[in-house]
Amino acid sequence: MAHARRKFNDLWANHRSEVGRKALRYHQCLFRIEREIEDLPSDERRRIRQRKSRRVLSVFHRWLLAQRQLVPTGSATIKAIDYSLRRWKELTRFIEDGDVPISNNWVENHIRPIALGRANWLFTGSLRAGKRAAAIMSLLHSARINGHDPYAYFKDVLERLPTHPASRIDELLPHRWSPSC
Repeated sequence: MAHARRKFNDLWANHRSEVGRKALRYHQCLFRIEREIEDLPSDERRRIRQRKSRRVLSVFHRWLLAQRQLVPTGSATIKAIDYSLRRWKELTRFIEDGDVPISNNWVENHIRPIALGRANWLFTGSLRAGKRAAAIMSLLHSARINGHDPYAYFKDVLERLPTHPASRIDELLPHRWSPSC
């Protein structure tokens, strides 16, 4: 939903588009509901989304379809509208499941360094070196996501590896690792 919102925000910021402004109002309403329910259990979030957010989305969808008929083809406005309409099922999936967030910004912010690293590591000298670099980058970012200092994690794991049993190697993965004393 944040990506769809951004398209309309750009319309408003760059062109003072009334369509952009009105779409932002719908998004504000939806995100306000999410802020109100973020600390509730998932079944309660789902129930409230079914009651409140579904209504907002229904009106928003009808409005988008109506605006689509009024806007010239090829314009930035039609592109923003079509972006949302083409992805409507995906954009509204959060209504059916209290565990699905309205926006995937949290995940995208956490995987951005991995995606950037992947692009930066395309030319590592060989396919084998690239695979190794990708594995190390994955471990590094996984350690960071799990709240570990990557240097401390790698230092400890590399010191343990020579004597650690291969049958228990999964204990050294970032989501299971605990520092040795």
